[in-house]
Amino acid sequence: MIAPPKAFENISFLNSPYCRPVRLQLEYLHPEVTMTEEGVKSTIVLFGSARIPSPETAADCKNPKLAELVPFYEEARKLANIVSAACQTNHEYEYVVITGGGGGIMEAGNRGADEADCKSISLNIELPFEQEANPYVSPGLNFEFHYFHMRKMHFLQRAKAVCIFPGGFGTFDELFEALTLIQTKKVDPMPVILFGSEHWKRLIDWEYLAECGLISPKDLDLITFCDTAEDAWKTIADYYA
Repeated sequence: MIAPPKAFENISFLNSPYCRPVRLQLEYLHPEVTMTEEGVKSTIVLFGSARIPSPETAADCKNPKLAELVPFYEEARKLANIVSAACQTNHEYEYVVITGGGGGIMEAGNRGADEADCKSISLNIELPFEQEANPYVSPGLNFEFHYFHMRKMHFLQRAKAVCIFPGGFGTFDELFEALTLIQTKKVDPMPVILFGSEHWKRLIDWEYLAECGLISPKDLDLITFCDTAEDAWKTIADYYA
């Protein structure tokens, strides 16, 4: 008689609804333990669209408006390079760039860190489209998630700043969750940097929200607009000075 599989080896059981609490715990523990063992002390989060092309692929982009956003790819790449080169020295891994692991802005972030010979992290997620891990993530620091809320928690677990580049629904979700958690003091205050002043002010009338009393005027101070990687890095450095 063949012995039945042990519970922890029974894949169908582990994937059943009964084991959802176990899977949630594993999605917390695996990245947390790995980042601790890798010496990751703090992170800088880069959010933005997977659809923004790199300079190398811009010519193949069929949407001319999307192709115009290529400079944001370059600024994300530059910011990741600057931050990584400045903060990862002598095996001290502070301000490690962390992205969603896909293409576009996420690829640019991991790429900039890789070009500085520094570590970067990817929190990938199963999606029916778009999301594939980019090749620039550090070995051993590419994590795959099923649950969005566990992934979001890890984004802010060690975060010292959140840098938001142009993006779609997912980027808006990540932006407003970060702002809400900071506003309600569920996480420590940190810079929330919106890249592209004209872009973001056209999308959202932030002052109108305050005028209507839907947010407090002081909530506007939670947001900083930047247009270059150098300005963003100065904002972060000055904040913690």
